[in-house]
Amino acid sequence: MLYQGSAFRAEMLPQGIIKLIFDLKDQSANVFNALSLTELGEVLEVIKSQTARGLIFMSGKPSGFVFGADVTEFLGHFKKSEGELITWISSINSIFSGFEDLPFPKVALINGFALGGGCEIALTMDYRLATPKAAIGLPETKLGIIPGWGGTVRLPRLIGADHAIEWITGAKQYKADEALKFGAIDGIIEDAKLEEAGLKLIEKCINGELNWKNRSQEKKSGLKLDKIESMMSFDGSKGFVAAMAGPHYPAPVKAVEAMQKASRMDREGALKVEAETFAFCAKTKTAECLVQVFLGDQYLKKVSKKVTKDAAPTKIGAVLGAGIMGGGIAYQSSSMGVPVLMKDIKQEQLELGMSEATKILNKEIERKKMTPDKMGKIISQITPTLSYSDFKEVQFVVEAVVENEKVKKMVLADVENMTNDQTILASNTSTISITKLAEGLKRPEKFCGMHFFNPVHRMPLVEIIRGAKTSEATIAQAVNYANQMGKTPIVVNDCAGFLVNRILFPYFKGFIHLVEDGVDFQRIDKVMEKFGWPMGPAYLLDVVGIDTGVHATNIMAAAFPDRMGYSSKTALDVMFENKRFGQKNGLGFYEYEIDKKGKPVKKVNPAVYELIKPVQVKQIEITDEDIIMRMMLPMIIEASRCLEDRIVETPVEVDMGLLLGLGFPPFRAGALKYADSVSLKKLEDESKKYHHIGGKTYVFTSYMSGMAAENKTYY
Repeated sequence: MLYQGSAFRAEMLPQGIIKLIFDLKDQSANVFNALSLTELGEVLEVIKSQTARGLIFMSGKPSGFVFGADVTEFLGHFKKSEGELITWISSINSIFSGFEDLPFPKVALINGFALGGGCEIALTMDYRLATPKAAIGLPETKLGIIPGWGGTVRLPRLIGADHAIEWITGAKQYKADEALKFGAIDGIIEDAKLEEAGLKLIEKCINGELNWKNRSQEKKSGLKLDKIESMMSFDGSKGFVAAMAGPHYPAPVKAVEAMQKASRMDREGALKVEAETFAFCAKTKTAECLVQVFLGDQYLKKVSKKVTKDAAPTKIGAVLGAGIMGGGIAYQSSSMGVPVLMKDIKQEQLELGMSEATKILNKEIERKKMTPDKMGKIISQITPTLSYSDFKEVQFVVEAVVENEKVKKMVLADVENMTNDQTILASNTSTISITKLAEGLKRPEKFCGMHFFNPVHRMPLVEIIRGAKTSEATIAQAVNYANQMGKTPIVVNDCAGFLVNRILFPYFKGFIHLVEDGVDFQRIDKVMEKFGWPMGPAYLLDVVGIDTGVHATNIMAAAFPDRMGYSSKTALDVMFENKRFGQKNGLGFYEYEIDKKGKPVKKVNPAVYELIKPVQVKQIEITDEDIIMRMMLPMIIEASRCLEDRIVETPVEVDMGLLLGLGFPPFRAGALKYADSVSLKKLEDESKKYHHIGGKTYVFTSYMSGMAAENKTYY
């Protein structure tokens, strides 16, 4: 054994080839962290001291090659100055380049994920062989940074500038067959024969059948592009990349700029440009927030894993109510391999539910993400029914009937009598207390909330709501079923609106009061979309449905009258009274026409302004910054209340709920993270300007005031 550490071991094979294995101790996957990077430098020095004929670099993990850098360490590095970051990056690049400069042929054996730093270490090798299940890519721009360990330098020289721009700015993972077409890998080999193939490839290099030295030199030299070609590749892509990324995500464009600036440089000059650009991006708020989002996602996965360690998988489910939501839930379950019964009392509703599932599948076929055969299999796993005759075998039932407490209680009591003692019941209610819905059930411990967001197939979040009598085993089963459906579950304690809607409705209240003060709803939408929301509040209310919004507003106002109640008629009431229910009937704050692709397109009818004029009691002058503050403060305050009331346990769960359930701007990382970035002291000072509006809508809690006084943060 040449080297034995906690992350790497190296041995000399009889044929004079070094076998370097990355196998990070006590971890299920390989990542580059402080320990593994230190050992990588140590093992390099050992290898350099040997007289070897070649090197194979492989993973000792069946889970994959290298998943990239340990992102949990990133935020610590991001606190360094740009100069310190460049020094850190350069020290790692000296190791990576050291492997590239070894005086013999080198082959990376990629047996699974090779992402970020994992892809970059593979790029330092002369050849790359991958298994069919391998996935390769540079996802750094998703974290607000660029590849920093040679990705922007070696990849363009290997696969060409245009393809490298696509890979790096798109931040996608590429399957082995796609990577082979691009030239990022040199062959696809079955797992069992991967090491043997690597050794044979090195022998071909040694025997002169392959010119490994030329290949190595190409990665160290400038790109072979003349000025016109360079301009077409780089300048031509910048506008497109900027438009796709948007103004709040600078990293993709910075990556293109770095590649362009370094395109004619040798490796060392190009790596310096990359390090400087990485350091710039790492110091942006966007990078800090996107890394926090990534860590938040990892946190939720860990919580789910812990909660479900003893939970059995659901093998057959059922949905009560075959409307848009019911059909969407049935589709989601069947598409992920869990057969489902879909029960309703009307045949036409069953047809609506099946048509919803079929519509989703047809769109997937149009996008070439689904085959007709697979569509047939998914549809066959949804069984529409008007009776409870097959419900004795069902393990999990999701109730998705009309949002009415009496109706839901009646339906839940009926289905409880038709299922076995072990069946879990869940309600897809968006606002009604789970504890109240459990009243009258014989087995309230087997009942919980399971709130999906519309459209079900697109929205990743599912709130799992714990009622007063819900057992932990029931919560575990619900979390597990959500995971089986490919969703991200967050467990929340019971209250009106739960987590996401409880925080959303004060945001809507901020909007309603702005309209009341004479602010143009179109302007509010534009300001909040510029802030980063996928749609402004008026547009969002139209999409949710004005009737749904009014119904939910009444429930929330009854639960939290001091900050969610209204003392007079609102613009929302006006819309409802005039049967302007939003997109569902083509009339709301905006009016909607269906385009050729079947999508609703909004336009403005001046008559709407006449309708809402009676509820506009003022005509104030206001800046865009004040609009943002009046919209965001109620949301931030309610988010803190949810944390203080222990609806969830951590700021991460609050913010991830808003990101996954509402589309909160990821580059701001959530309401509480945004509050930290502004500072609670400044927010409290701003809030005092608006104490006269809407009861306690703008009043800090005593906990928040205490945090502000001590300059504390949620993170």
